[in-house]
Amino acid sequence: QVQLVESGGGLVQAGGSLRLSCAASGRTFSTYRMGWFRQAPGKERSFVAAIRRNGDSTYYADSMKGRFTISRDNAENTVHLQMNILKPEDTAIYYCAAGPDYTSSPYPNAFNYWGQGTQVTVSS
Repeated sequence: QVQLVESGGGLVQAGGSLRLSCAASGRTFSTYRMGWFRQAPGKERSFVAAIRRNGDSTYYADSMKGRFTISRDNAENTVHLQMNILKPEDTAIYYCAAGPDYTSSPYPNAFNYWGQGTQVTVSS
């Protein structure tokens, strides 16, 4: 089992940047595929990015490609999401998630463990 705690959210102007972090507990962090999702008010939780357990493959939702970068540090049990050129439509609660590495599914049900989320607000 793994517990996840997100940090780094906040208020930023459009065009700005934020770096989200997710700290994981437990010795098995390096066995999990890690992902970021987001949920805006009144909308379903949606895929943002994911990274394989050894960091050799990353996946992004189309609207994030070129703006967001996911990375992980297995020695520190952390995963990060660097978000650049932020837009008002990026405003949401961002969640960190962990799941089995044998799938590349972008759907929430492919991840078993979730953090509490961190709020990101982008002003215009």
